[in-house]
Amino acid sequence: MAENNPNKVIRIALVGQPNVGKSLLINALCHSSMKVGNFTGVTVEKAEAYTTHQGWTLRFIDLPGTYSLYGYSEEEKITKNFVESGGDYDLIVNVADSTNLERNLLLSAQLLEMQKKMILALNMSDEARNEGVKINAKALSELLGIPSVQVSAHTKENLESLLDCIVETYQKEKTPNKRIYSNAIETEILRLEEFIQSKKDASIESLNLSARQIAILLLKQEEKTFAILHEKPIWLELSQKLQESLNNLYTIYDTPSNKEIFLEDSNAFVQGLVTEIIRYETKKKQNYTQSIDKILINKYAGIPIFLFFMWALFQLTFTLGALPMDMIEDFFGWLGDLVKDNVESEALASLLADGILGGVGAVILFLPNIVILFFGIALLETTGYMSRVAFLLDGFFHKFGLHGKSFIPLVSGFGCSVPAFMATRTLKSRKDRLLTLFIINFMSCGARLPVYVLFVGAFFPTQQAGNWLFGIYILGALLGLVAAKILRITAFKGPDEPFVMEMPKYRMPNWRLVWFAIYTKAKMYLKKAGTFILAVSILIWFASSYPAQEETKATYETKIEQALDGEEKEKLEFALEERLIENSYLGMTGKLIEPIFAPMDFDWRMSVALLSGLAAKEVVISTMGVLYSLGGEVDEESETLMEVISNAIPLQAAIAFVLFVMIYNPCLAASVVFGKEAGGFKYVVYLFLFTSVCAYFVALVGYILAGLILN
Repeated sequence: MAENNPNKVIRIALVGQPNVGKSLLINALCHSSMKVGNFTGVTVEKAEAYTTHQGWTLRFIDLPGTYSLYGYSEEEKITKNFVESGGDYDLIVNVADSTNLERNLLLSAQLLEMQKKMILALNMSDEARNEGVKINAKALSELLGIPSVQVSAHTKENLESLLDCIVETYQKEKTPNKRIYSNAIETEILRLEEFIQSKKDASIESLNLSARQIAILLLKQEEKTFAILHEKPIWLELSQKLQESLNNLYTIYDTPSNKEIFLEDSNAFVQGLVTEIIRYETKKKQNYTQSIDKILINKYAGIPIFLFFMWALFQLTFTLGALPMDMIEDFFGWLGDLVKDNVESEALASLLADGILGGVGAVILFLPNIVILFFGIALLETTGYMSRVAFLLDGFFHKFGLHGKSFIPLVSGFGCSVPAFMATRTLKSRKDRLLTLFIINFMSCGARLPVYVLFVGAFFPTQQAGNWLFGIYILGALLGLVAAKILRITAFKGPDEPFVMEMPKYRMPNWRLVWFAIYTKAKMYLKKAGTFILAVSILIWFASSYPAQEETKATYETKIEQALDGEEKEKLEFALEERLIENSYLGMTGKLIEPIFAPMDFDWRMSVALLSGLAAKEVVISTMGVLYSLGGEVDEESETLMEVISNAIPLQAAIAFVLFVMIYNPCLAASVVFGKEAGGFKYVVYLFLFTSVCAYFVALVGYILAGLILN
């Protein structure tokens, strides 16, 4: 058939791996009108065919079969150059063998990266059915963001539907597909993308590519992009940023080859797709990964196994973490006494011992707990298990308006909210990203751990502590799911948007990567302790020490001198310290906000501790030590503080306090990151209001229920 209607021509590039039935499909579509020639300058055949549909002339260009766009054969280079040029065609029809999608989708993943108009034609669908392979084409379309049509060139099945889809896709505006990468790669893409966008460089704009596409090409070290940008003024800064990103990926993937990195990511992307959209009616030979998956992501046993792993992790966090705490506690106690004995100025000695060493020491004290928690999470991530849990929980999460891929940032929230907030970047839907950002705070970060340890140790036997700790974390997660559902049907209405979850093969733990994760997060944590928390500790010390109240001191000192025995002197000394704190700036603030928490029986000390926790949750412990007349040299393992807490605070109020700490606003540093990721300061205000209201309501309900049970 000769080409007609020259003004209404759709040019289609037919791309696929060898032996997927492209030639048979093009003949079936165009009724044997194939014309065969050669590509310019080479002996490789160029096949074209025409047909008409809905008044359009469809011109098919059958490109040489290629397993990859990064191959070295002449045929592969021709296909790559033709597809990348984008000038000689209007859209791509990617033909895939339905009986072997796992291999064929690797090429599809590479084609998606080009962000061209594209249709996936699942050929040989009749053979797939005969082999017991069931493909959910609709789900595949949603996951990839492009149309997917099941066809058979042999039986002529759905050929009209494919032609309809070609015309419809051509007439529609181009929308980005959903090719996503691993969390690590997406983080580096975003880092480069933000830098490129901030520069607004004309030489960058001349490439006619989005900032994201340029970032991806740079990470892949694509030669043409390098050649163009290398001579530009922006390259000096851009190359430094690029090297930092590449070094991060080299460390995480434990290879200096960006090709290996992106190949591994493509395999994980395709594995995730296949797991989502293919079901086998007949028994399929399994490899070791599939054999393990048969147990770990079993729909009945999978979630109990995951909960057992998390329970074991929290048991280890509590029991093993307690071992080095005595040494750290003794060291800071000795250091504080040394300062008080050798610094003549009473005010300076108090600042150094009670303010700085007491506050910062209380934070450093539970670093072992944090390291164990980070170690466990890193271990689960590097073995590939976390991705399986995301898949396992996908259906469960959807009931609450979340996506399975939200699991990664949510579970990261158990370690620290800052990287957890940043991990939401892998969610492409802004609605899903915002929803996940708001829910992360319900996952108890490591900074809340000392508060839990303190109260659990004060009110429950040591042998039960790990169970109670696990229960607190699980309760927070469940409340987060309830909050997600409420937000989904109110603030974030709309249909769920599906995404592919990468399914990498199981592997032995990468100890270098595990160490890297522990080191960087522990370093971040200690940096916060040495800077931000240090400043807050000094502020709290000042607020609790001033005004000076010289008359009160003189009155009590006279009574102490006249005391007849040591026990009476000790009581008077504690009474003096309590009186001084109560009338300090901090005490005044606590009494000012005390009525707000009166329904839950919080005294002014507990109210002040919560207020200080807005800056950093770790400070709650040192604040309570100061306010309960014990000085700053206390921690969550201090038996003295535990004893005072258990005597001074009713169990009913303690339960409400823990519930409030579990939910209310993250630390100031995390709030800043939240605002940046969410899109502005107004979202920080929304987060504060949302978490404060939720925390107050849950704590009040917990207080009432505890009262009913205990009484």
